[in-house]
Amino acid sequence: MKKNKGKVNTTTEKEFVFRFRAGRNVCVLKVPLQFPVQENVSDLHGRLMLLHKIPCFVENELKSTLSTFIESETIQDYDREAELALQRLTTGEVDINQLTNTWAKAYSETTLEHACPEEPCWDEDFADVYHELIHSPASDTLLNLEHNYFVSVSELISERDMELNKLQERQAAEMDKVMQELGKTMTDQDVNAVASQHFDAQQVLENKWANELKQVTHIQKQEYQEWVIKLHQDMQNPNNSTINEEIKVQPSQLTVESEPGARLYEEQRQLEESFTIHLGAQLKTMHNLRLVRADVLDFCKHRRHGSSGTKLRRLQTALSLYSSSLCGLVLLVDNRVNSYSGIKRDFATVSKECTDFHFPRLEEQLEVVQQVVLYAWAQRSSKHKVQPEVPRNGTNTEDKNKNLERNPSNILPGEFYISRHSNLSEVHIVFHLCVDDNVRSGNITARDPAIMGLRNILKVCCTHDITTITIPLLLVHDMSEEMTIPWCLKRAELVFKCVKGFMMEMASWDGGISRTVQFLVPQSISEEMFYQLSNMLPQIFRVSSTLTLTSKR
Repeated sequence: MKKNKGKVNTTTEKEFVFRFRAGRNVCVLKVPLQFPVQENVSDLHGRLMLLHKIPCFVENELKSTLSTFIESETIQDYDREAELALQRLTTGEVDINQLTNTWAKAYSETTLEHACPEEPCWDEDFADVYHELIHSPASDTLLNLEHNYFVSVSELISERDMELNKLQERQAAEMDKVMQELGKTMTDQDVNAVASQHFDAQQVLENKWANELKQVTHIQKQEYQEWVIKLHQDMQNPNNSTINEEIKVQPSQLTVESEPGARLYEEQRQLEESFTIHLGAQLKTMHNLRLVRADVLDFCKHRRHGSSGTKLRRLQTALSLYSSSLCGLVLLVDNRVNSYSGIKRDFATVSKECTDFHFPRLEEQLEVVQQVVLYAWAQRSSKHKVQPEVPRNGTNTEDKNKNLERNPSNILPGEFYISRHSNLSEVHIVFHLCVDDNVRSGNITARDPAIMGLRNILKVCCTHDITTITIPLLLVHDMSEEMTIPWCLKRAELVFKCVKGFMMEMASWDGGISRTVQFLVPQSISEEMFYQLSNMLPQIFRVSSTLTLTSKR
């Protein structure tokens, strides 16, 4: 048996005797027990019944007798130890001063009234201050300042892209000349050397701009937070006459006329349908559904020259940043936790265009996720070694063994990690859902990891005040040749039905809170396909019908 850590306990063995009558026979059960007893009485009682084949009609009597025996013997042991401790105290074997100091230290460390006050957290203080200012007349000033910072970073990124393009064009011209001389004055080693030089030059230039962008965003974040704190302090003083001047920042470009293609872009994106539904058997909950045709990154991008709705979207996102009405987005990614390729790289590029004044940079958040993934993999591996799984119903554990043999820094399909943002257009939370090539096939079921990942995401939304969530309806961000009209209809029907079931589960998760679910389809989908999906949605969900009231004459 395990002994209590920090104490030197002497274990004593005592015999538990239980007598019972079985017919004309008197049976006696004798079991040696180690005191103090460290195990649960119910577990010990169950083992005695099983090992000694005790009749079931004495089960309750055995349990009560065993409990009484353990309780009485334990009290006697405690009394005996207390008497010995008092004797050592009276005879001077124990230093009274040392004993009182130990008691006083233990009391002060475990009692709340003697605990040291918690130090104020800068992030929490800044969040409270920002939430108060964004709901005050200073909100317009905050948004203008944020947009001006965004414009300056965008200009810096444009300069970087221009310089990188010039370098790539120059290197392409040099490589063409080298390839023309290949076999004449140049060898394969010369070509490899030139390619290596080009790669090193690109890396140096990219690192230079990356460091500059990092420094600029760090300075912007520090200046912004200090200005917000100072503005809040000045607004607390009603006699401050300079407050009106402080909130006058240079006008933002949010009011500038739209770019030539901005209106066309808005019209192309605004292909959407909205529905109001009621779910639930007895207590019905109203939800809002939207079917939207757009690019997934449109919910994240800010525009330097926006239309009239740009400022409203930025204001709405800022107002709900520290509220119980957060907005989430599901982004489909591969199993690598990084931002080096594909949609992950595009999303990282968008997130860098505007400084995040409230949360760590995306790279820092991904580093934390990578550490968590490694820890989770280590826990799974140790559990698999200690408790190997036994095949059931003819199935084997080959797939699970392959998962354990995978790269420990990768995640499995259906798993997701979360990033927090305050610098995106319409999103606060991004769920990076891992999917594999299986989502492009037409034979996935409701038990597919991607579908189960959506269920877990909706559960997180219920427990963390995310009331608006955007889901890729077809579980892809781009259309391909194999995605025919029957394929799209079958996939949409599956996702609609699964999400409906998950939303009905929400009532037990959060008590029935009204939410908005946006089903996103790729930008390249045809209008005909979009309206077919729009007609399918009311057939699966219970759409609220409108009533027309007419007066009697």
